[in-house]
Amino acid sequence: MFIAYAVVTGVTIAVNAAEAVANFLRAKAVLANSAEVGVPPSWLPVLGALKGAGALGLLLGLLGVRFIGTAAAAGLVLFFIGAVAAHVRARVFHNIAFPAGFLVLTVASLVLTVAS
Repeated sequence: MFIAYAVVTGVTIAVNAAEAVANFLRAKAVLANSAEVGVPPSWLPVLGALKGAGALGLLLGLLGVRFIGTAAAAGLVLFFIGAVAAHVRARVFHNIAFPAGFLVLTVASLVLTVAS
């Protein structure tokens, strides 16, 4: 069980850290996607900080501070529920697989964190 937890959480950490960096750098894809779903560019640093904090919390969970890892996974689940809801609200479905995929990863990390 620990191996599954470590692998899934490691992937979740990597994708959230990459997304945080993309938000901070205001990558073209991030700017285009946020504009499509109605998120102002001024929110990108905050959203990047939330993703980065989630990735760091998951890492701390992997390193043995389980309650931080659990809290980080739960926070990221809520974050990506909001991201999927923003896509649905704006009727932007052509790239909803990205936030939905991140949501699945974070849910899996949360379940495995609690189970291990």
